[in-house]
Amino acid sequence: MAGWRPTTVFHLIYSESSILFESHIIDILRGLRTGDLGDLSPSQFRRVSELQCETVKEENEITGDFSEWQDSASEMLVAELDGGGVSQKIGRLGFVLRKADDLRLRTIQSVVELLTPQQAVEFLIAAAELQFGIRAWGVNHDRTSIREY
Repeated sequence: MAGWRPTTVFHLIYSESSILFESHIIDILRGLRTGDLGDLSPSQFRRVSELQCETVKEENEITGDFSEWQDSASEMLVAELDGGGVSQKIGRLGFVLRKADDLRLRTIQSVVELLTPQQAVEFLIAAAELQFGIRAWGVNHDRTSIREY
C-alpha cells in the first residue's frame, strides 16, 4: 500500500493516550478529568478498537489488491511488447491507490468524530508532528546519502 498505513492512526491514539494518562495518573486517581487524549472514556476505547478491527480488514484487502497488481507488473512488460493492456493495468493501480487514500481519509474522519473537540485537536496535532518528524528525518537521510556519494 502506497503512503502511510491507516492503522498508524490507532498506534498514534494509543501512544498519545498512554503518555498523557501516565502523566496525569495522580489527577485521574483523585477523580479529576483532564479531557485530553489521556482521558478517553471506556466507550471511546471500545469504538477505537472496533474501528481498528474494521480498518485492519480493509487495509488487508487493499494490501492484497496491491500485491496482486505487483505480481502482474511483469505482465505489463509483455503486454507492452504485444501492443496493449498497459493502460488497463495502470488504471487498476490508480483504483487501488484511490481505495487506499479513501481508507486513510475515512479512518481519520471516524477517529476525529468519536473524540471530543479537545481530544480531536490533540490527535491532529500529534499526527502533524509525526508527519513533520518523519519528513525531516527523510530529508536529513537524503542529505546524508547525497554527501556519501
